Amino acid sequence: MLTSTTTSAAATTAPASAETTPRRCTGAYALIDSLYRHGVRHIFGYPGGAILPVYDELYRWEAEGKMQHILVRHEQAAGHGADGYARATGKVGVCFGTSGPGATNLVTAIATAHMDSIPMVVITGQVRRSAIGSDAFQETDIFGITLPIVKHSYVVRDPRDMARIVAEAFYIASTGRPGPVLIDIPKDVGEEQFDYVPVMPGQVKLPGYRPTVKGNPRQIAQASRLLLEAKRPLLYVGGGAIAAGAHREIQQLAEWFQIPVTTTLMGKGAFDEQHPLSVGMLGMHGTAYANFAVSQCDLLIALGARFDDRVTGKLAEFAPHAKVIHVDIDPAEVGKNRPPDVPIVGDVRQVLVDWLQYLQTGPQPDPERTKPWLAQIAAWRQDYPLVVPREGEWLSPQEVIVTLGQLAPDAYYTTDVGQHQMWAAQFLNCGPRRWISSSGLGTMGFGLPAAMGVQVALPDAQVICISGDASVQMNIQELGTLVQYQLPVKTVIINNFWQGMVRQWQEAFYQERYAHSAMEAGMPDFVKLAEAYGVKGMLVRRRDELESALKEMLAHPGPVLMDVHVNPTENCYPMVKPGHSNDQMFGLPERPRQRTECPACSAPIQSEFRFCPACGHRL
Repeated sequence: MLTSTTTSAAATTAPASAETTPRRCTGAYALIDSLYRHGVRHIFGYPGGAILPVYDELYRWEAEGKMQHILVRHEQAAGHGADGYARATGKVGVCFGTSGPGATNLVTAIATAHMDSIPMVVITGQVRRSAIGSDAFQETDIFGITLPIVKHSYVVRDPRDMARIVAEAFYIASTGRPGPVLIDIPKDVGEEQFDYVPVMPGQVKLPGYRPTVKGNPRQIAQASRLLLEAKRPLLYVGGGAIAAGAHREIQQLAEWFQIPVTTTLMGKGAFDEQHPLSVGMLGMHGTAYANFAVSQCDLLIALGARFDDRVTGKLAEFAPHAKVIHVDIDPAEVGKNRPPDVPIVGDVRQVLVDWLQYLQTGPQPDPERTKPWLAQIAAWRQDYPLVVPREGEWLSPQEVIVTLGQLAPDAYYTTDVGQHQMWAAQFLNCGPRRWISSSGLGTMGFGLPAAMGVQVALPDAQVICISGDASVQMNIQELGTLVQYQLPVKTVIINNFWQGMVRQWQEAFYQERYAHSAMEAGMPDFVKLAEAYGVKGMLVRRRDELESALKEMLAHPGPVLMDVHVNPTENCYPMVKPGHSNDQMFGLPERPRQRTECPACSAPIQSEFRFCPACGHRL
């Protein structure tokens, strides 16, 4: 994270190449013009007193058809909308909020973007400069409040700094490890007239900020030696690979060396999950075969991943037999949780491009080397598959998601947070940037406004939000935004009448004391609520009506809210208990486990392993 400051005195700005003649204008004009020059065509926001000069200027730009402002019903949704816009496109998302509660309502969205490294520029109004620090009406120190959850932040004290600050903000938000940047603008800065000279994209220079993009050649050579020696390698792919656009290079490396690939929740889509080398998501609710693989691999290649606790389980027992190659653009992440044998700081795609070129010049891989390893993973996949219940009176959440994925395989999927999120991660196969979910912060209420942002960015795309009956109510007011802007987002509520993941934890770890996790009492009629907003509402209770209802939903030209009642007692498995290693899952099909000894080194071995994890001896 950069140290946030009110100005950047060390920054230098190259002279404007196209426009050097000053134009007399307001700070608000300089802001909107600078945003436009940086490619901004859509802004998510909500007006208020302190930011009115900016909105007054925006009114003129909208009248000329240069920009579109999306009026949300709550500022948190503005932040999530900008977030979804950024995740789907890779561009910087932009949102507005006024001072005081308008700014603080953005905090959860800023934290969500920060945890998942999403490029955003957040612009807030502030009280007049003379009133700052006086506890004026609707004054909050949003600069101070957000210091821990932004990549950088500014308070604009002089309108002459506006163009430079906007240019810096976009550069910082979108380069290196992406993240949110805050610009706080006092009301009188927006009103003040001055002589404005634009700063174009690419003209700003920050001498103290130089992200490392290319990996060190000596470390790439060391990584190559480890790769050629490994018999049980595993690619562990995180959100940094999505940000870098490295999916083609990952596939090339995996296929060339026949390396299985597992992804984090943020990394979904970086590798084709229908590819034979894919083992799906790992971690607390990852596939059994991914968790067994990471527990028994002898080389772990981490690409844009940060060894999050939901992935590693008990950190001391994560990949215990493996040497680690860690590639990440943020040097602070390399070695933060797990010391690597080979650290490589750089952009994941650029490092892979250089690594693949280096590998072409040296010894070629033995195509037989990983065959026993792949056979072992295939056996785990057969013994411990993901299960889709299709029996009994109730629909299962898994069959709803599987059916939806079959009918809309190319959709952009957003999710809220909870059991439905994990089931969607397990059963949906998504391409790059088509999986959009709050992973690090786990923000309930994210899915619907994020889907709104995706649909604004990609008006012709099929956008589907998978939510829960608890999550959806946190930002359900954005149905009004969908109607106002005719955004055909389809929202499917996996309705089990509970805060599902909370209930599951209460069942597993709190002796079934279900403290305030039941949601049926006070639950709205979602169909009537949708219709009150002007959205098509649908209700599905039976298995025999599911497929036809989903087809009807997908065919509808406008937004739809579908309430699907599912088994309220269904739990999300497999599951790794907190503080346990990844191979200690519960909720798996019962298999008799016997322990024997390795004939080569006498290490204890469980019966499902076809080699010794200690010495690699094949059994």
